[in-house]
Amino acid sequence: MRIISGNHKGRKIFSPKSLPVRPTTERAREGLFNILQNKIDMSLINVLDLFSGTGVISYEFSSRGVKNIISVDKNYNCIKHIKKTSINLNLNITAIKSEVILFLKKPYQRFNLIFADPPYDWNLDSYKKMINLIFENEWLLPNGILIVEHSKKTKLNQVFESYLSRSYGENNFSFYKKKQAYKPDSV
Repeated sequence: MRIISGNHKGRKIFSPKSLPVRPTTERAREGLFNILQNKIDMSLINVLDLFSGTGVISYEFSSRGVKNIISVDKNYNCIKHIKKTSINLNLNITAIKSEVILFLKKPYQRFNLIFADPPYDWNLDSYKKMINLIFENEWLLPNGILIVEHSKKTKLNQVFESYLSRSYGENNFSFYKKKQAYKPDSV
């Protein structure tokens, strides 16, 4: 993996092959960050990266100037890798070992942007639970954005209606705003 842009553009990140992850592809990350750079001043936001895995999304945000990034993953080795990489590259990432649903039940702080990349085999009930916790526990600041990465087989609009969707091969991103209401009877 390599960081696509920012202060660490081109920097290669080597992660242990033993990590139980499916990193967001370089093509998908480039598309995602092209969208975000046209909408957001990266130096003015804080980011929560859920199911952070290798940490590549957090590294991209940090490289582009985000000052406060929290990465959450339940796997000890993923968190250890993120902490080590953050120290080696002098990145401003705080890595927290926690199961994401449990983490979201206890408000921590509010964020301008939350990125979530759950396992692609998650069911719609799990997505609904996660998204509901984010909105009900007010994890997003006013005008905050939630971005959920999911498989093209997962039809998230059956649970929540996104305001923007993008697809890059198998990687799909659905964008949600704080003020959006969910469809309570759908699943």
